[in-house]
Amino acid sequence: MSARPRRSRVGVVGVVLVLLVTLFGLLLGRLGQLQLIQGPDLARAAVTINTRTVTEHALRGRILDRLGAPFVENTFDTVVTVQRSVLVDSRDGGRDLVTRVAAVLGLPFERLWGKTMLCGTKGAPAAPACFNGSPYVPIPVATGVDARRALTLLEQPEKFPGVGVTAEPARAYPRPDGALASHLLGWVARAGADDVTRGQGRIDAEDAVGRSGLEEQYDSVLRGSNGSTVVAIDPRGIVTGTVSSTPAVPGRDVVTHLDARLQARTEAALVRAVAAARADHLRADTAAAVVLDVTNGAVVAAASYPSYAPSVFAGGITAPDLARLTDERASTPLRSRLTAETFPPASTFKVISVPAAVNAGADLTGTFDCSPNVSVGGRVFNNYESRGYGPIDLHKALVVSCDTVFYRLAYAAWLAQGGLTAPVTAADPFVAMAKAFGLGRRTGVDLPGEAAGRVPDRAWKEQYWLATRAQTCKRASTGYPEVARTDKARADYLTRLASENCTAGYQYRAGDAVNFSIGQGDTAVTILQMAGVYAAIANGGTLWQPQVAAGYRTPAGATTAIPPRRVATVPLRPDVLAYVRSALGDVTRPGGSAGTAFKGFPQDRYPLAGKTGTGEVFGKQATAWFAGYGPTMKPKYAVVVVVGQGGSGSKVAAPAVRQIFDAILALGL
Repeated sequence: MSARPRRSRVGVVGVVLVLLVTLFGLLLGRLGQLQLIQGPDLARAAVTINTRTVTEHALRGRILDRLGAPFVENTFDTVVTVQRSVLVDSRDGGRDLVTRVAAVLGLPFERLWGKTMLCGTKGAPAAPACFNGSPYVPIPVATGVDARRALTLLEQPEKFPGVGVTAEPARAYPRPDGALASHLLGWVARAGADDVTRGQGRIDAEDAVGRSGLEEQYDSVLRGSNGSTVVAIDPRGIVTGTVSSTPAVPGRDVVTHLDARLQARTEAALVRAVAAARADHLRADTAAAVVLDVTNGAVVAAASYPSYAPSVFAGGITAPDLARLTDERASTPLRSRLTAETFPPASTFKVISVPAAVNAGADLTGTFDCSPNVSVGGRVFNNYESRGYGPIDLHKALVVSCDTVFYRLAYAAWLAQGGLTAPVTAADPFVAMAKAFGLGRRTGVDLPGEAAGRVPDRAWKEQYWLATRAQTCKRASTGYPEVARTDKARADYLTRLASENCTAGYQYRAGDAVNFSIGQGDTAVTILQMAGVYAAIANGGTLWQPQVAAGYRTPAGATTAIPPRRVATVPLRPDVLAYVRSALGDVTRPGGSAGTAFKGFPQDRYPLAGKTGTGEVFGKQATAWFAGYGPTMKPKYAVVVVVGQGGSGSKVAAPAVRQIFDAILALGL
């Protein structure tokens, strides 16, 4: 009886031992397989799974005026963070902690709670209410909060475990001396997928990228280099330590040629010019002003109207604000009239026509008929800015801005080239001189989005006709019924024009030539191009590339200068140049077309020269121009103002230039 149970127990123990030996053997075999066969792959996987790289974003460089005053600098938003591990380890997922944090900050719980969830995960709210950052860094549950309230959280760590307070860099616009300079500075936004791809590892989705102005032009300089920290994580995704770290390198500052004091006064003068035009029942919907150093091309001040505050983009622009800035009915404030807009130069172009006419054979000291009008090619062309003066010289033709003198000079040159039968390649002295002054091509200014303008020569006329012929011929047949509903006379004119251009629009006619001589017709320029023209007249014929940035500066103070760039030398005879300068000097004095605007200016110690322009635009009110420079005995600055639909150049643009020169004198520049 007693021996049978003992044999049973021995049998059971034996079976267990066999099982243990078998399992141990299997375990050893599996361990060997893991170590010897799959070991390298698993080791690589372990490294991949158990570490993550966290990017440390570099501080963006500032944009400064020539004296170091910041146009754009960095500020810091107060950010409250919570460690993800604290939320994961809490029985309620951290709801109670977030509720208490929200109460201290005076913010809704839902706003903070949404930020604890990664965008795209189950239950997360839509962006931007969720967290769109790395899951391996503390979660920023509230940004831009009151710093004093936030710091009280740090004073009670036992009540707010895992809660931190940090500062996140953001762009700030201190407006030194009240200067805005929005179209020069530009704005930044979060990087998009294309930016990240092009960045090839240098840019991630949380970086700020320049989108316009200097912010875009010098983005790589301002951005610096991001740093990185490799952290170890546990299977729950919680950070357990730091493996390695590479510090970020801050971006360099961009130091400009701009003088904040003059910039502010230039902006104010432009606003007053628009207001003056509107007081005279003109639309004055767009405007621009430029102050250029004629000795090196430095842009000392520049303004575009209408303007906007770059701070509207800080933290991400709202849809209503973006719609307002791009609304054509509000003249598209986001559009730069400094670089992206072109205007007919009108009579400011005559400084090009005088040397062109002399090159075509006109007598520099001769007399020419300034009649009230002239018939060219079966069409009557009238004086716009001046009355008839009879026989006058080219000096007075510039001073009083007599159109008919230039009509006759251009018509004679057109006939000499062969008129309608001239080939597309015919040498045109007026076209050649315009191109020598840099018109029809970009100036190369260090701002993105620059327009090239247009010099409408024979080649352009033919190309334009070929590109538009089908539509033109269609209009010749159908007319302009949509225009006729409100303006039948204009619709009839457009229909006749379309009919004529359908068959012969490629021809460079006499009317094209005479319009070109006074900066009208299809001629289109930017204000920077005209500033370059007058700077070249002032400095003896050198075309400089306009340059806003003067150089870069590291956080340690080391500077790198950007040298001025000479683009070309205009082929001007010295006697012709002196003649034009003399005439321009009389424009700003009594009897000149801008004499009233400059009345009382101290011409004895700071003499000025310049030219008015009033450009006709079909279907719109006239464009007002004034381009000038000073002091004439040793020129330093060219100042140009244009007001779209602003009317008379002498009444609207010239007074604004006068105010800018008043500021230059007052500031001792």
